Amino acid sequence: MSRNPEITHKIMSSVKSKDTRPEVALRKALWRQGMRFRVNYKKLPGKPDIVFTKAKVAVFCDGDYWHGHNWALRGLKDLDEELSRYSDFWARKIRGNIKRDEEVNNLLSEMGWQVVRIWESEIKKDVMTSVKKVKQFID
Repeated sequence: MSRNPEITHKIMSSVKSKDTRPEVALRKALWRQGMRFRVNYKKLPGKPDIVFTKAKVAVFCDGDYWHGHNWALRGLKDLDEELSRYSDFWARKIRGNIKRDEEVNNLLSEMGWQVVRIWESEIKKDVMTSVKKVKQFID
C-alpha cells in the first residue's frame, strides 16, 4: 500500500535545508576550536553551509538521503539498488541533487576554492573527525 502523495509532499517539504542538527553540531565544534567562518554564504555557487573566506574553503554538510548516500548506510551494493526502491520522482530528485553537487564542486574549484563535503552520518558518528577533515584543508 503506497502513501498518499499529499502526505509525502508535506513530510518532505518540512525537512530543513539549513541549520540542520549535524550542520549546527559541526559549526559549534569548529567554533570551539577557534575557527571562524561564514554560514550559508550566498556569494558562492551552491551557498556552502560553512565558508572560510581567507583560506578559500567551502564546506557542505550533505544529508545522506538527499545527496544519495543512504545506500552505503543500509549496506546495499550501490546507489542504483537504493534508488530502485524509490518512486521515479524521488529517484530523479536524488540523481539531480548529485549532479548539481558535482557542478557546484567544479565551479568552486574553477574559482580557486577547495570543497569539503561531509556526510551527515559522519558528523553524527564523530564530529571531531569531521573537524579534523576541515582543518586539513585550512592548514
